[in-house]
Amino acid sequence: MSNDKPVNEPREYAGAGTLFEGKFGDIPFESPVSPVQLGPEDPFRFSCHPGISCFNECCRNIDIQLLPYDILRLKNRLATTSYDFVARYTVPFQMDQHGMPGLKLCTKSGSRECVFLGEEGCTVYTDRPTACRYYALGSMGVRRKDSAEVEDMYFVVREPHCKGHEEPKTQTVDAYRREQGIDKYDAMNREWRDIVLKKRSSGPTIGAPSGRSLQLFDMCSYDMDKFREFIQTPGFNGIFAADAIGLDRLLEDEEALLAFAMRFLKQVLFGEMTIPQRAGAREARLEHRRAHIRERRVAAAGEERASSRAYDMPADGGDETQEDDRE
Repeated sequence: MSNDKPVNEPREYAGAGTLFEGKFGDIPFESPVSPVQLGPEDPFRFSCHPGISCFNECCRNIDIQLLPYDILRLKNRLATTSYDFVARYTVPFQMDQHGMPGLKLCTKSGSRECVFLGEEGCTVYTDRPTACRYYALGSMGVRRKDSAEVEDMYFVVREPHCKGHEEPKTQTVDAYRREQGIDKYDAMNREWRDIVLKKRSSGPTIGAPSGRSLQLFDMCSYDMDKFREFIQTPGFNGIFAADAIGLDRLLEDEEALLAFAMRFLKQVLFGEMTIPQRAGAREARLEHRRAHIRERRVAAAGEERASSRAYDMPADGGDETQEDDRE
């Protein structure tokens, strides 16, 4: 059977031909992505192992986005904090035009080689990121028009260096995902992916997020140590009761903490109220906000009066000089 055709001729992605027809004829290379959509039970031919001639070549030219569970696993593997891991091993980038923060894995200085590639292969293999586990499959979530559900789509990635497609092993997408330990990673990252998709699909409906929202997204996505501190602050505890959210468990179980962070993000960003609040907490928060606004206005008015006196200009716009002249 030819390697150039999927094993069971899976269905083409609907509309792909008309969507891209005639638009990229000047691109001087062929896309490594196979233009067919694979389902969970569709088979494909691929195998990677230490004896293959291209072993580790995919690690020498990387562009890997890290997802929240990737960072959790890697920072624990290296026995460091979320902050230190992000500072040492990642590069920030913007996932959309509004500046939604994303992180990519660092490469070695002066090259495209993964920072975790050693002489014998991956030095963090059992905790490798989601993208590494999927290779040579690609994955994406699609929210179709007028549907609230996110559909998982898979496709084959064929890069020129990769000889794994010439290996005789054939397996289904689901079997490969189980073999690579992807199920756990997808389960832990799914809520985060849904948040990103909802933000993108909502577009103008939600509008550009505030700076505070972006900071909150960054903390809940990439810094469980800081989020753990956050849920212990007086302000947070004034809104959410410790018993109601299972605070003790969250402080001990980082996977539960990450799942709770995603619920919290959905509640703050989209109003999906799944975390119970203390009775009267919303009203108290609104009153606190109003009081803060009043204080800022009073302070601003005081500064304006002080500035007017400094320049001998009356705040009410009167003309004191005329009165002085009459005297």
